[in-house]
Amino acid sequence: MKASRLEAFSDAMIAILMTIMILELKVPQGEKWETLLPLFPVFLAYVLSFIYLGIYWNNHHHMFQATDKIDGKVLWANMHLLFWLSLVPFTTGWMGANDFAPVPMAAYGITLLGAGVAYSILQRTIINHGREEDNATLAKAIHNDGKGHLSIFGYAAAIPLAFVSPWISGAIYALVAGMWLIPDRRIEERVRAEEEKKAEQE
Repeated sequence: MKASRLEAFSDAMIAILMTIMILELKVPQGEKWETLLPLFPVFLAYVLSFIYLGIYWNNHHHMFQATDKIDGKVLWANMHLLFWLSLVPFTTGWMGANDFAPVPMAAYGITLLGAGVAYSILQRTIINHGREEDNATLAKAIHNDGKGHLSIFGYAAAIPLAFVSPWISGAIYALVAGMWLIPDRRIEERVRAEEEKKAEQE
């Protein structure tokens, strides 16, 4: 089974989630800079979540670049990931509307943790699909996925820390996002290497 329909559906879903988030930024009544101040927490939460959704879209795209075949398990694993991502606009709005209070911050962390675990499951499901040579490019590129495991650990730590200091949790969320903003070229390099190998064989 080819992955094109799954990719198209996932792209559309993430685009919709980004659109939903921007609708949370209500136009203020007034024409002075001061009228924007109450929106700052909502805007800050929006920026962080926009970055996260962008990171997931980017990595999802690269992962399926290196995926040759999928099956029903992969489809459901992808739906599992999209479920957690669909909660991002809700927890983002709750967090921003309540000035990063502990419970909304923890709920945001639970959403990120769920998405991180779901992405890891999707990745593993793709690698384990079919014969050993199926999706071998992805398996070679990912290897042990230390960055993914570190991200999950960060989210898990940030959830209880939200009740100690929401700002510590926020710093962890931002640090993890920053870590993923650094381009991860493992898959691109592996795909390029496989294409060059095929070209040489031809």
